[in-house]
Amino acid sequence: MLGVRPGSTEQEVAAAYKQLAKQWHPDRGAGEEGTRRMAEINVAYDVLRAGDARDPAGATAPEPEGTRRGGLGGWLPQWMRRALGYELLQSLTEGEEVLVVTPASMSASPRTILAVTERRLLWLLDDAVVARVRSLPFRDVAIVQERRRRRHVSLTVRTLTGRRHVFHELRPHTAATIAKHVRPA
Repeated sequence: MLGVRPGSTEQEVAAAYKQLAKQWHPDRGAGEEGTRRMAEINVAYDVLRAGDARDPAGATAPEPEGTRRGGLGGWLPQWMRRALGYELLQSLTEGEEVLVVTPASMSASPRTILAVTERRLLWLLDDAVVARVRSLPFRDVAIVQERRRRRHVSLTVRTLTGRRHVFHELRPHTAATIAKHVRPA
């Protein structure tokens, strides 16, 4: 998404991000297409930075086993399969379109990977021992609220049964894109 090669330095990734942000930022007149593209750019940048934080040596993580073309998640681009990881890919149904993948945090796990498909939210609680992948179909969503906290946004999703899921540390454009897809009609 950012147009950098695997193994690129942190400076190269930051430069690619800045270049794309100049082109697609909604404040620069890119409109709704710019909002969508900027959310994708932010997610790609966050995923790359999260990967560097987990692997300080900067080694490129191999593609999750079984995710090659035609295998698990074979309909998705390679960068998205890497961002999702094996457990979230296993939770997808064949051909399920993934719209957004982003790192987040929750009270249950400070390291969460959040994915939005065309019909549900999926998230991986990275610190959990069991039941690491959770899912929430959009039809079960009652309310979606965005709350800005300093530089990041918290996204609260309430279900029809009253259960509340709060995703923290989202970028504003990413949170707005997720809310737009999840918000009940």
